[in-house]
Amino acid sequence: MVWFALVVCVLLLALSYRGLRRCEAASPADWGDRWTNRIAGLIALFCRRYHHFQFDPIPLPAAGSAVVAANHLSGLDPLLLIAASPRPLRFLIAREEYERFGLKWLFRRAHCIPVDRVKQPERALREALRALNNGDVIAVFPQGHIPRPKDPPRKLKGGVVRLAQKADCPVYPVRVSGLRAAGHLLWPIVMPGQARLRVLPVMDCSGLEHAACMAQLTRQLLPPNRYDNS
Repeated sequence: MVWFALVVCVLLLALSYRGLRRCEAASPADWGDRWTNRIAGLIALFCRRYHHFQFDPIPLPAAGSAVVAANHLSGLDPLLLIAASPRPLRFLIAREEYERFGLKWLFRRAHCIPVDRVKQPERALREALRALNNGDVIAVFPQGHIPRPKDPPRKLKGGVVRLAQKADCPVYPVRVSGLRAAGHLLWPIVMPGQARLRVLPVMDCSGLEHAACMAQLTRQLLPPNRYDNS
């Protein structure tokens, strides 16, 4: 009986090791350490296998700063961006989400930037600008909150364009679609769908007025039907 238990333990350890190696190999980006790569690989496998994720990789430059801007449908959205990005992404995230019990360690490991939307939100923008000046990639959901299907349309927040213009870097708009229970935080993660990520034309805002660049970004990210599957 002791030998049987020992064999079972060895097999479980071997399977765990194989699973960790598989997750590590599945990571589309090098996040700088083995365990973060394993987590990113697990996220990528979850999106591809469970959510049947179809995407073209976000065509980020191999080095240098960039801003990724995406529409916001659910809590699954950042996982899809991680699975489609060839480089690590530093997400701007609401502080109340950053402080969520059980997840803060993960957001810290991913170097997310918490945004206090009530007190001094400009502090997060300054930190994001420093990250861009250091050559990082910042990921932003300019809609802010996840809109419900019946919510009236909201204007995109202008921080994404200000960051790109101050850092003199391109904006890579992407559109998420194909989710079940879009408009909710957790249900789209649990309910498998046909998730898709569409890469939209890259934007150079350096030669545009802020309002003109915001209008262009709005046309790309927010089609007439915010929950369409195109």
